[in-house]
Amino acid sequence: MELQFVSLPSEDEALDAYSQAVIGVAERLSPSVANVRLRRGGGSAVVITPDGYMLTSAHVVARTRGGRASFVDGRELQFEVVGTDPLSDLAVLRADGGELVPAVLGDAEHLRVGQLVVAIGNPHGFTGSVTAGVVSALGRSLPTRSGANVRVVDNVIQTDAALNPGNSGGALADGRGRVVGINTAVAGVGLGLAVPINTATRKIVGALMTEGRFRRAYLGIAGGPRPLPPRLARKLGRTAGVEIVEVVEGGPADRAGLRAEDLIVELDGTPIEGMDALQRVVVSELIGRAVRAKVVREGRERELELVPTELDG
Repeated sequence: MELQFVSLPSEDEALDAYSQAVIGVAERLSPSVANVRLRRGGGSAVVITPDGYMLTSAHVVARTRGGRASFVDGRELQFEVVGTDPLSDLAVLRADGGELVPAVLGDAEHLRVGQLVVAIGNPHGFTGSVTAGVVSALGRSLPTRSGANVRVVDNVIQTDAALNPGNSGGALADGRGRVVGINTAVAGVGLGLAVPINTATRKIVGALMTEGRFRRAYLGIAGGPRPLPPRLARKLGRTAGVEIVEVVEGGPADRAGLRAEDLIVELDGTPIEGMDALQRVVVSELIGRAVRAKVVREGRERELELVPTELDG
Protein backbone atom coordinates (compact mmCIF):
# COMPACT_ATOMS: atom_id res chain seq x y z
CA MET A 1 0.00 0.00 0.00
CA GLU A 2 1.34 3.36 -1.01
CA LEU A 3 1.53 5.95 1.76
CA GLN A 4 -0.05 9.34 1.08
CA PHE A 5 1.65 12.41 2.48
CA VAL A 6 -0.37 15.58 2.99
CA SER A 7 1.63 18.77 3.17
CA LEU A 8 0.73 20.99 6.12
CA PRO A 9 -0.04 24.66 5.46
CA SER A 10 2.71 27.14 6.13
CA GLU A 11 2.55 29.28 9.24
CA ASP A 12 1.35 32.27 7.22
CA GLU A 13 -1.33 30.20 5.53
CA ALA A 14 -2.54 28.82 8.85
CA LEU A 15 -3.21 32.27 10.24
CA ASP A 16 -6.56 33.68 9.30
CA ALA A 17 -7.00 37.31 8.34
CA TYR A 18 -8.23 38.27 11.81
CA SER A 19 -5.16 36.83 13.51
CA GLN A 20 -2.83 38.44 11.00
CA ALA A 21 -4.44 41.83 11.60
CA VAL A 22 -4.13 41.55 15.40
CA ILE A 23 -0.53 40.32 15.21
CA GLY A 24 0.36 43.16 12.85
CA VAL A 25 -1.10 45.78 15.17
CA ALA A 26 0.62 44.28 18.21
CA GLU A 27 4.02 44.17 16.53
CA ARG A 28 3.65 47.71 15.23
CA LEU A 29 2.28 49.32 18.38
CA SER A 30 3.73 47.46 21.37
CA PRO A 31 7.05 49.41 21.30
CA SER A 32 5.04 52.63 21.66
CA VAL A 33 3.09 51.63 24.78
CA ALA A 34 4.76 52.18 28.15
CA ASN A 35 4.07 50.63 31.53
CA VAL A 36 3.65 53.59 33.89
CA ARG A 37 4.63 52.95 37.50
CA LEU A 38 3.83 55.32 40.33
CA ARG A 39 4.15 55.23 44.11
CA ARG A 40 0.52 54.22 44.27
CA GLY A 41 -0.69 52.06 41.41
CA GLY A 42 0.09 52.59 37.75
CA GLY A 43 -1.24 52.22 34.26
CA SER A 44 -0.20 52.68 30.66
CA ALA A 45 0.84 55.48 28.31
CA VAL A 46 1.27 55.89 24.57
CA VAL A 47 4.36 57.52 23.03
CA ILE A 48 3.32 60.29 20.61
CA THR A 49 6.70 61.91 19.77
CA PRO A 50 10.23 60.48 19.41
CA ASP A 51 11.56 62.89 22.07
CA GLY A 52 9.45 61.40 24.84
CA TYR A 53 5.99 62.94 24.94
CA MET A 54 3.41 60.36 26.01
CA LEU A 55 -0.37 60.40 26.27
CA THR A 56 -2.26 58.73 29.11
CA SER A 57 -5.40 59.04 31.23
CA ALA A 58 -5.53 61.92 33.68
CA HIS A 59 -6.78 59.69 36.49
CA VAL A 60 -3.71 57.45 36.12
CA VAL A 61 -1.34 60.27 37.11
CA ALA A 62 -3.65 62.20 39.46
CA ARG A 63 -1.84 63.71 42.47
CA THR A 64 1.63 62.87 41.18
CA ARG A 65 4.39 64.76 39.40
CA GLY A 66 6.21 61.85 37.85
CA GLY A 67 7.29 58.24 37.96
CA ARG A 68 8.94 55.57 35.84
CA ALA A 69 7.98 54.18 32.46
CA SER A 70 9.19 50.86 31.10
CA PHE A 71 9.06 49.61 27.52
CA VAL A 72 9.03 46.23 25.80
CA ASP A 73 12.67 46.69 24.71
CA GLY A 74 13.73 46.73 28.37
CA ARG A 75 14.30 50.46 28.74
CA GLU A 76 13.13 52.13 31.93
CA LEU A 77 12.90 55.93 31.96
CA GLN A 78 11.90 58.61 34.41
CA PHE A 79 8.98 60.78 33.33
CA GLU A 80 7.34 63.98 34.51
CA VAL A 81 3.72 65.07 34.18
CA VAL A 82 3.57 67.94 31.67
CA GLY A 83 -0.14 68.65 31.92
CA THR A 84 -3.46 67.08 32.87
CA ASP A 85 -7.08 67.74 31.94
CA PRO A 86 -9.36 65.75 34.26
CA LEU A 87 -12.47 66.94 32.39
CA SER A 88 -11.37 64.99 29.29
CA ASP A 89 -9.44 62.38 31.34
CA LEU A 90 -6.31 63.04 29.28
CA ALA A 91 -2.77 63.83 30.41
CA VAL A 92 0.58 64.37 28.71
CA LEU A 93 3.84 63.04 30.16
CA ARG A 94 7.48 63.60 29.10
CA ALA A 95 9.93 60.72 29.40
CA ASP A 96 13.58 61.49 30.13
CA GLY A 97 14.98 59.98 26.97
CA GLY A 98 14.94 60.17 23.18
CA GLU A 99 14.63 57.88 20.19
CA LEU A 100 11.33 56.46 21.34
CA VAL A 101 8.93 54.88 18.85
CA PRO A 102 5.87 57.14 18.43
CA ALA A 103 2.47 55.69 17.67
CA VAL A 104 0.49 56.96 14.70
CA LEU A 105 -2.65 58.78 15.83
CA GLY A 106 -5.80 58.04 13.87
CA ASP A 107 -9.26 59.60 13.84
CA ALA A 108 -12.11 58.03 15.79
CA GLU A 109 -14.63 59.90 13.65
CA HIS A 110 -14.13 57.23 10.97
CA LEU A 111 -14.84 54.26 13.26
CA ARG A 112 -17.85 52.04 12.64
CA VAL A 113 -19.71 49.71 14.97
CA GLY A 114 -18.39 46.18 14.45
CA GLN A 115 -14.93 47.35 13.37
CA LEU A 116 -11.88 45.47 14.68
CA VAL A 117 -9.99 47.23 17.47
CA VAL A 118 -6.95 46.14 19.47
CA ALA A 119 -6.18 47.25 23.04
CA ILE A 120 -2.57 47.31 24.21
CA GLY A 121 -1.63 48.12 27.78
CA ASN A 122 -0.34 46.74 31.05
CA PRO A 123 -3.22 45.15 32.98
CA HIS A 124 -2.18 44.16 36.51
CA GLY A 125 1.37 45.24 35.59
CA PHE A 126 1.81 42.66 32.80
CA THR A 127 3.68 44.69 30.19
CA GLY A 128 2.55 44.72 26.58
CA SER A 129 -0.66 42.72 26.97
CA VAL A 130 -2.82 42.59 23.85
CA THR A 131 -6.57 42.03 23.62
CA ALA A 132 -8.79 42.33 20.57
CA GLY A 133 -12.46 42.85 19.91
CA VAL A 134 -14.79 45.15 18.06
CA VAL A 135 -16.29 48.59 18.47
CA SER A 136 -19.53 47.62 20.20
CA ALA A 137 -21.03 51.13 20.33
CA LEU A 138 -20.21 54.73 19.46
CA GLY A 139 -21.45 58.03 20.82
CA ARG A 140 -21.35 56.96 24.46
CA SER A 141 -20.85 59.62 27.16
CA LEU A 142 -18.43 59.51 30.10
CA PRO A 143 -19.05 61.77 33.14
CA THR A 144 -15.85 63.35 34.51
CA ARG A 145 -15.17 65.62 37.47
CA SER A 146 -12.56 68.16 38.48
CA GLY A 147 -13.27 69.62 41.90
CA ALA A 148 -16.81 70.99 41.79
CA ASN A 149 -16.87 70.98 37.97
CA VAL A 150 -18.62 68.14 36.19
CA ARG A 151 -18.42 67.54 32.45
CA VAL A 152 -19.39 64.82 30.01
CA VAL A 153 -16.81 63.51 27.53
CA ASP A 154 -18.66 63.06 24.25
CA ASN A 155 -18.40 60.30 21.64
CA VAL A 156 -16.60 57.84 23.89
CA ILE A 157 -15.79 54.52 22.19
CA GLN A 158 -17.29 51.36 23.68
CA THR A 159 -15.46 48.10 22.95
CA ASP A 160 -15.64 44.47 23.99
CA ALA A 161 -11.84 44.17 23.88
CA ALA A 162 -10.99 43.05 27.41
CA LEU A 163 -9.77 45.87 29.67
CA ASN A 164 -8.51 45.42 33.21
CA PRO A 165 -6.91 47.62 35.89
CA GLY A 166 -3.64 48.90 34.44
CA ASN A 167 -5.02 49.21 30.90
CA SER A 168 -6.04 52.82 31.58
CA GLY A 169 -3.94 55.18 29.50
CA GLY A 170 -3.10 52.48 26.98
CA ALA A 171 -3.85 52.42 23.27
CA LEU A 172 -6.99 51.40 21.47
CA ALA A 173 -6.00 50.94 17.84
CA ASP A 174 -7.74 50.16 14.57
CA GLY A 175 -6.76 47.31 12.29
CA ARG A 176 -3.98 49.38 10.71
CA GLY A 177 -2.34 50.12 14.05
CA ARG A 178 -3.49 53.73 14.30
CA VAL A 179 -4.40 54.86 17.82
CA VAL A 180 -8.06 55.89 17.80
CA GLY A 181 -8.63 56.02 21.55
CA ILE A 182 -7.04 56.08 24.99
CA ASN A 183 -8.47 53.37 27.22
CA THR A 184 -10.03 54.96 30.26
CA ALA A 185 -12.55 52.76 32.06
CA VAL A 186 -14.14 49.37 32.43
CA ALA A 187 -17.87 49.86 31.93
CA GLY A 188 -18.90 46.38 33.01
CA VAL A 189 -18.25 42.73 32.27
CA GLY A 190 -16.99 42.57 28.70
CA LEU A 191 -17.26 46.32 28.11
CA GLY A 192 -14.54 48.96 28.03
CA LEU A 193 -14.51 52.67 27.22
CA ALA A 194 -11.90 54.78 25.46
CA VAL A 195 -11.59 58.55 25.05
CA PRO A 196 -11.57 59.12 21.28
CA ILE A 197 -8.73 60.64 19.30
CA ASN A 198 -10.48 63.29 17.20
CA THR A 199 -10.28 66.98 16.38
CA ALA A 200 -11.42 68.03 19.84
CA THR A 201 -9.03 65.82 21.80
CA ARG A 202 -6.09 66.64 19.50
CA LYS A 203 -6.64 70.27 20.46
CA ILE A 204 -6.59 69.33 24.14
CA VAL A 205 -3.40 67.30 23.72
CA GLY A 206 -1.70 70.17 21.87
CA ALA A 207 -2.59 72.61 24.66
CA LEU A 208 -1.32 70.22 27.35
CA MET A 209 2.00 69.84 25.51
CA THR A 210 2.55 73.59 25.09
CA GLU A 211 0.78 75.17 28.06
CA GLY A 212 0.33 72.32 30.53
CA ARG A 213 -3.44 72.91 30.69
CA PHE A 214 -6.53 73.27 28.55
CA ARG A 215 -8.60 76.42 29.04
CA ARG A 216 -12.41 76.31 28.94
CA ALA A 217 -14.96 79.07 29.14
CA TYR A 218 -17.38 79.14 32.05
CA LEU A 219 -21.04 80.23 31.93
CA GLY A 220 -22.13 79.42 35.48
CA ILE A 221 -25.15 77.27 34.73
CA ALA A 222 -26.34 73.71 35.17
CA GLY A 223 -28.71 72.40 32.53
CA GLY A 224 -30.05 69.54 30.51
CA PRO A 225 -31.74 68.84 27.16
CA ARG A 226 -35.39 69.74 26.68
CA PRO A 227 -37.68 69.46 23.62
CA LEU A 228 -38.79 72.69 22.00
CA PRO A 229 -42.49 73.54 21.75
CA PRO A 230 -43.77 72.49 18.28
CA ARG A 231 -44.23 76.06 17.08
CA LEU A 232 -40.67 77.05 17.97
CA ALA A 233 -39.30 73.76 16.64
CA ARG A 234 -40.82 74.54 13.23
CA LYS A 235 -39.58 78.12 13.31
CA LEU A 236 -36.01 77.29 14.37
CA GLY A 237 -35.72 74.07 12.36
CA ARG A 238 -34.61 71.94 15.31
CA THR A 239 -36.29 69.98 18.04
CA ALA A 240 -34.46 70.67 21.31
CA GLY A 241 -32.46 73.14 23.38
CA VAL A 242 -30.77 73.26 26.79
CA GLU A 243 -32.92 74.15 29.77
CA ILE A 244 -31.18 75.98 32.59
CA VAL A 245 -31.95 74.23 35.87
CA GLU A 246 -29.59 76.28 38.04
CA VAL A 247 -27.76 79.60 37.71
CA VAL A 248 -24.62 80.10 39.82
CA GLU A 249 -24.97 83.29 41.82
CA GLY A 250 -22.54 85.96 40.63
CA GLY A 251 -21.48 83.93 37.58
CA PRO A 252 -21.51 85.13 33.94
CA ALA A 253 -25.04 83.83 33.27
CA ASP A 254 -26.36 85.43 36.46
CA ARG A 255 -24.79 88.79 35.59
CA ALA A 256 -26.31 88.58 32.10
CA GLY A 257 -29.81 88.03 33.47
CA LEU A 258 -30.27 84.38 32.56
CA ARG A 259 -32.71 82.49 34.79
CA ALA A 260 -33.61 78.96 35.73
CA GLU A 261 -36.11 77.48 33.22
CA ASP A 262 -34.71 79.61 30.37
CA LEU A 263 -34.21 77.44 27.30
CA ILE A 264 -30.93 78.16 25.46
CA VAL A 265 -31.38 77.64 21.71
CA GLU A 266 -28.35 79.52 20.37
CA LEU A 267 -24.99 80.73 21.69
CA ASP A 268 -22.54 82.90 19.78
CA GLY A 269 -24.44 82.16 16.57
CA THR A 270 -24.32 78.38 17.01
CA PRO A 271 -27.53 76.34 17.39
CA ILE A 272 -27.73 74.56 20.76
CA GLU A 273 -29.70 71.31 20.86
CA GLY A 274 -28.07 69.56 23.81
CA MET A 275 -25.30 69.70 26.41
CA ASP A 276 -22.78 68.24 23.97
CA ALA A 277 -23.37 71.13 21.54
CA LEU A 278 -23.11 73.65 24.39
CA GLN A 279 -19.82 72.15 25.58
CA ARG A 280 -18.36 72.33 22.06
CA VAL A 281 -19.17 76.04 21.84
CA VAL A 282 -17.88 77.00 25.30
CA VAL A 283 -14.18 77.09 24.38
CA SER A 284 -11.24 79.25 25.39
CA GLU A 285 -11.83 81.73 22.57
CA LEU A 286 -15.01 82.90 24.35
CA ILE A 287 -13.23 83.81 27.59
CA GLY A 288 -13.64 87.52 28.27
CA ARG A 289 -15.58 88.14 25.04
CA ALA A 290 -19.17 89.36 24.92
CA VAL A 291 -21.36 86.72 23.23
CA ARG A 292 -25.05 86.63 22.39
CA ALA A 293 -27.28 83.98 23.91
CA LYS A 294 -30.70 83.37 22.39
CA VAL A 295 -33.12 81.90 24.92
CA VAL A 296 -36.79 81.03 25.10
CA ARG A 297 -38.47 82.41 28.23
CA GLU A 298 -42.18 81.91 28.88
CA GLY A 299 -42.70 81.02 25.24
CA ARG A 300 -40.93 84.08 23.84
CA GLU A 301 -37.49 84.43 22.30
CA ARG A 302 -35.00 86.77 23.95
CA GLU A 303 -31.40 87.73 23.27
CA LEU A 304 -29.01 88.38 26.14
CA GLU A 305 -25.33 89.26 26.19
CA LEU A 306 -22.92 87.53 28.54
CA VAL A 307 -19.18 87.45 29.04
CA PRO A 308 -17.81 83.96 29.86
CA THR A 309 -14.94 83.69 32.33
CA GLU A 310 -12.30 80.95 32.55
CA LEU A 311 -13.35 77.69 34.15
CA ASP A 312 -11.30 77.09 37.27
CA GLY A 313 -10.28 73.45 37.01
